[in-house]
Amino acid sequence: MHARSRLIQGCVSALLFASGCAALQIAQDVQQGRHALHIGQPATAVSYLRRAAELDPNYHAPDPLRESVLAYLGRAYYETGNLSEARKVLEKALANDKEDHGARLYLGLTQLRSGDQNRGRREVESGLEGIQATLEGLAASPYRGIFWDPGRQIRSEIRRALGGKLEPAELVAAGEWIGSRLDEEVELARRDELQQRYFRGGDS
Repeated sequence: MHARSRLIQGCVSALLFASGCAALQIAQDVQQGRHALHIGQPATAVSYLRRAAELDPNYHAPDPLRESVLAYLGRAYYETGNLSEARKVLEKALANDKEDHGARLYLGLTQLRSGDQNRGRREVESGLEGIQATLEGLAASPYRGIFWDPGRQIRSEIRRALGGKLEPAELVAAGEWIGSRLDEEVELARRDELQQRYFRGGDS
C-alpha cells in the first residue's frame, strides 16, 4: 500500500510538473508572438501564437487587459493580410469570451477591410467602448491609475473614433493605431509599476 501511495504521488508530481512546463511554454510563446507583432513581423507572430493557442485556446495574458491568445493570433493573421483566417480565429475568441474587447476590435477591422462596412463599424465601436471602459476603470485605481494611459492619448483617439464622423479607411487606421498603442501600453505600465515597486522597496 505504501509503495502504491508513493507511485500515485510520483504520478501526480509528474503531471503537475508537465502542466507547469506547458503553462510556461504558452506564456513564453504568447510573449514572443507579441514581441514579433511589436517589431512588424506578423508571420513570425502567427507561428508562436498558433502553437500557444493549440496548447490552450482559453489562455489570457496575465495583465489587467487580459487579452486572449486567440485575440493576438487573430490580430497576427489580420496583419499578414489573411483576413479569412483572422475572422475565423477572432469569432472563436469571442465565442469563448464575449468581453474580449481586443478580439472584437480586430474582428471589426477585419470586417471593414473585407467590405462589410455596417457590421465592421459596429464591432469596432463596441470593442473600442469596452477598451475605453477598461482604461477608465484602471485610471480610477488609486495606485495603478498613474501607469495607464497617463497622457490620455489612447482614450482621446478612442473618443475621436467613436465620434461617428470617420470614413471606413480612417476608422481602420484609428483602430489599428489604438490596438498597437494599447499593446505598447501594457509593456509601459508593467515597466513603470515594477520601477515604482523597486524604488518603494529601496526606501523602506
